Amino acid sequence: MAAVPAPEPAPLGLVERLRGVHLAMVDAVLGGDGLERVAELAAEAVGGPVAIVVPRHDVAVASPPDSPAGAALGELRRYVSDRQRERPARVPAALAGEARIDSGGEMVGVVASFVTGPPAPDAPEFLHLAAVASMTDVAVEQAREEVEQNVRGSFLEDLRSRPDIDARDIVRRAARLGCDLSRGAVILCAELTTERPRHVVATVAGDYPGALAQHLDGRVYALLPAAGGDGAPEASLEAARRLATRLQRHGVVGLSSFYADPAELPRAIQEAELVLDVLRQSDGTAGGGDPLKDIGTGTYRLLFRVLASHPEEVRSFYEDTVAPIVRYDDQYRTDLVGTLESYLEQNCNMNATASAIYAHRHTVAYRLDRVKELTGLDPMQSEDRERLGLGLKAYRIIAPRLPK
Repeated sequence: MAAVPAPEPAPLGLVERLRGVHLAMVDAVLGGDGLERVAELAAEAVGGPVAIVVPRHDVAVASPPDSPAGAALGELRRYVSDRQRERPARVPAALAGEARIDSGGEMVGVVASFVTGPPAPDAPEFLHLAAVASMTDVAVEQAREEVEQNVRGSFLEDLRSRPDIDARDIVRRAARLGCDLSRGAVILCAELTTERPRHVVATVAGDYPGALAQHLDGRVYALLPAAGGDGAPEASLEAARRLATRLQRHGVVGLSSFYADPAELPRAIQEAELVLDVLRQSDGTAGGGDPLKDIGTGTYRLLFRVLASHPEEVRSFYEDTVAPIVRYDDQYRTDLVGTLESYLEQNCNMNATASAIYAHRHTVAYRLDRVKELTGLDPMQSEDRERLGLGLKAYRIIAPRLPK
């Protein structure tokens, strides 16, 4: 049997050219010129337009930008995305050649040529070099992201665990991460139902200027710095609520109050976590309405702030008001709490309450009498009603922490 001849070595001129292009591409990546320069070098080498797409890092560049490669970037994005998901992929019409960009055995992008005439015989080699350079850029970007994530995670963990952290240290460390906390902030805490925490973090960063967000211990935490001028508290809370509303499709979202003093941000994180716990307990829809409206403002907000700093006071108020009827309901499977809540919601109208809870008017009256006997507070009296109403709110926010 005749021996299979060894492949002929590349001509010396081509080897030198490949080496020169490779070094130029690596210099472009390590020098910070990015994949735009790599695409430009590849286009010069293959004699026609070249595009580079890396969806994970939101990279889609073409050289020249106004060439067929630039016009096909949208198609190329979809093509790469479909291939990554192992779905049928429609090849862009003008695609002449491509080289995969792999990282850890996974396809993360493509270098594609859009040569309109006959392709250069050595085009595949130059596309491969561009793919290798792109892979280096991806590795550098991943390393940078990992470092930033570790720094963000360390900072947020300190805020969560160190109530005595110095305000100047908070502002200084946040500033290094591009977040200005000198005028205060709102804290967002979300527990996700999606498997895309990176997408949620990116949404926070994209929707709220200067925000610092991180996925930590199964939750997404975000520092939302003061927005607006003199009306910073109101403007910041309004912007935070809009963001939280958008994120609700990804999970349950809790917000703190606006805290003007950076030294109080550890307490703000506790408050946001408390709000989240309450919303989770009520399936994210506290009271059946808009959770951010029902439980994120007014008296609730005041109670959350007190709970974050003096939890014993809120627990004591609960014990002095509605705790007896909560325990009675648990023991006898009655609904004194629900009846009282409905009575207050219906502006103390017996008939409206009976209709709302599908009970007879006399049943409502009997249950309210039991409330009076057990608590010593009369739902018919204005002052006692106010205490009972506040006690119900205290119960709602500490219920997740009560022994089962």
